[in-house]
Parts: sequence; C-alpha cells; structure tokens
Amino acid sequence: MASTPSAPLATPELSALTNLISTSASSDPLSASTIQILHNLQHQHLWTSLQVHNLKDPYLRASSLGEGLATMPSEDQTVPQYLISGIPPHRVYTHPDEQLYLLERGLREEDLELERMFILPTVKNQPWSLRKMASVFDSLPDEADIQAEEASMNDGEETSDGLGGEKAVKLVEYYEYRKKARLTKEWGGKRLLLAMVDRGMGGDGTVVYYVVQEGAVKPRQN
Repeated sequence: MASTPSAPLATPELSALTNLISTSASSDPLSASTIQILHNLQHQHLWTSLQVHNLKDPYLRASSLGEGLATMPSEDQTVPQYLISGIPPHRVYTHPDEQLYLLERGLREEDLELERMFILPTVKNQPWSLRKMASVFDSLPDEADIQAEEASMNDGEETSDGLGGEKAVKLVEYYEYRKKARLTKEWGGKRLLLAMVDRGMGGDGTVVYYVVQEGAVKPRQN
C-alpha cells in the first residue's frame, strides 16, 4: 500500500516582538535588548509615556524608537548606551523615611502623583563595574534640574485634583517637604530600575527588574 505524502510544515509567523526588533533596532544586541525591555514595560507591566534616551547625550533627550537605536552603533557592546524612562502604573519604591512621613499624616501612596522613572536595559552576564554604574547615575538629572523643569510646567504647584479639605492641605505640605528632602537626600539619592534580560544559551528572554540606588539605605529596625 502506497504511503500518503505528508504535507509540508508551515513556517511559523514571527512574533510581534521579533518583528519590532528586526525593524526598529540595529544588529547591536544592547539595542535589541532595549527594544525588548521597552516592549515588556508597555505590554506586560502597563507603563506609559515611554521614551528612549541616549546616554551619550548630556541632556538625555528622548529619541524616536527606530531612529534613535538604529543609527548609533556601539564601539563597546559591554558599555551601557541607552536609558528608558516612563511612568509606572503604581509606585515602584518608597524610601522608609518617606513611608513614615506618609503614615504619620494619614496619606497613602495612591494619593500621590505618579513620577517618571528611569530604567537601565542590561543583558544577563553583561560585564559591569562600579565605574560603569557610577557613570550611569552621573548621567541622570539632578533633583534641582527636575524641580526646575516641574516648576516651569505647572508654575510650581502640585495638583490634588479630586481631593479637598484636610487631605489636600496635607498633600501640599508633603510635596513641599519632598522637594527639600530630595535636595538634601534625606529620602535617598538617585535611583533607577535595572532591567536584565536572560538571552544567553538556553535563556527564555525573561526580564527581571531590580531597584538600584545611589549610596546606601540604612536598615530600619521594626
């Protein structure tokens, strides 16, 4: 009895992420990782207002996704080249002293406005040093520059839409105190999220996020 020839296997379609990387990024693996992490933040973790910044730009100006990554080849593929910034759907980290301040005044994190946060794209087993990490933190805007930009956008007034009475007053006091606490680093210095992609041999592309801070946070006793 003659055997029936098997039908040829159809080639699977490329995923949306693979298509995005192939059309938006260069062959530089750090560029591809930046695209992957940005895609993960947007579609899995629901971040908004995402932007890509070139670390070689002293002003960290945002660039368009395809143009910014495809035209800047890396001389050293172990050196961080890009930062991502965006607004998370909820607060990622609160300093212990800031938590205490909020508790004492009956405020919750849900009462506060969400802030833009920086993310450093990295790859698992990417070589690092204190010098490289320090250079990344040096590139982040200083608190004085952030406050000056915020003041130019909203005339120095923090909004408390939908809140009235005593809570609105407490929020105004909180925002004023936060400006001073951040300038003096009472509530910690600069911080960012380090995003690490597992793309090595056998890696499944999982993205893990770590909070990295400038300096050290003293442990608190319960």
